[in-house]
Amino acid sequence: MTLPPDLKALRDRLDVLDGTLLDTVLERQQIIAAIGEAKRGMGKPLRDFAREKDVLDRAGRNAEARGLDAALAHELMKLLIQHSLTHQEHAHIRAQASGAGRRALVVGGAGQMGRWFAGFLDSQGWTVELCDPNASEDDAFPARRSLSDGPLDHDLVLIATGLRASADVLADLLKLRPTGVIVDIASIKEPLRPGLLALKEAGLQIASLHPMFGPSAVLLADRHVVLIDLGCTRATELARSLFANTTAVQTELSLEAHDRVMAEVLGLSHALNIAFALALAEGPGDGSLLEQVSSSTFEAQAGVARRVVHENPNLYFEIQTENPHNAAQLERLSRALAELSASISAGDATRFRALMDKGRARLAERG
Repeated sequence: MTLPPDLKALRDRLDVLDGTLLDTVLERQQIIAAIGEAKRGMGKPLRDFAREKDVLDRAGRNAEARGLDAALAHELMKLLIQHSLTHQEHAHIRAQASGAGRRALVVGGAGQMGRWFAGFLDSQGWTVELCDPNASEDDAFPARRSLSDGPLDHDLVLIATGLRASADVLADLLKLRPTGVIVDIASIKEPLRPGLLALKEAGLQIASLHPMFGPSAVLLADRHVVLIDLGCTRATELARSLFANTTAVQTELSLEAHDRVMAEVLGLSHALNIAFALALAEGPGDGSLLEQVSSSTFEAQAGVARRVVHENPNLYFEIQTENPHNAAQLERLSRALAELSASISAGDATRFRALMDKGRARLAERG
């Protein structure tokens, strides 16, 4: 179909503007890279939250002054900031080379998080070796099949295996007594508690991390890393230093508090989203029709649930079963659903409103 001349001209002009927009983004990224290099030379931190706020606020004001939607400008600038941080972060990590001259053994290095940490440590200048029976010759790093296949004289032994396997690895390390720092990254700590404390009592350097993200993470801005100080100063300092040159937010928890917190953060949220997906699967609804008429609430909830049910089911099962605090969370979830259902069945608008108010007040505490 031949387009009217005026419509074709408008589309051609739009194509030119789209190209100009991308050229502007490229120029912005180049300026950001120069700023990052200047900040490294000055020893300034990678991320400046005050500056980010100024950029977002200014974008909103400039958009409104031009008759544009301030929310659109805010989201656009936020996306640009996130991508800028990704490039700055990678460049900063490489430039700092905090692991230069040091060696790391990643146990479980052929797994998803093992591969992530192997690449992460490599980017910091560490000399990385994998320890995994499933490692192949195609891996980017040299590998051994078991801990006993060579000396354990690495500066860091990082355990990135599943929960049950991690407990076995700790027991093996207690016998082999590596000279460097030992760090686990398990999502639940209770199954590892005896092994962690045994290593500490034996005089080995042990610390515990819990990265609150999966192997698909590229940008660490606004990601959280939990650090557990087990009383071994050298190990704690090294574990903390791994993310010191990134934009990740590090939070310290005690070994006792970790699993209680994770029962809500992981156990409750995972269970809720799996239940949501299961309820949809057992319903009569046509999936394609639901997508055609979905509300913003449904789309947001379905998006989260979709990501959850596509995660590793074995890992998520361990997160549910190995945390002794999860049962109480599931009971709370059942009670909440029962209360909600009862208020609806009784036609009790006052009670329904009170339940929403209670939930709103709790979530408001997060700011």
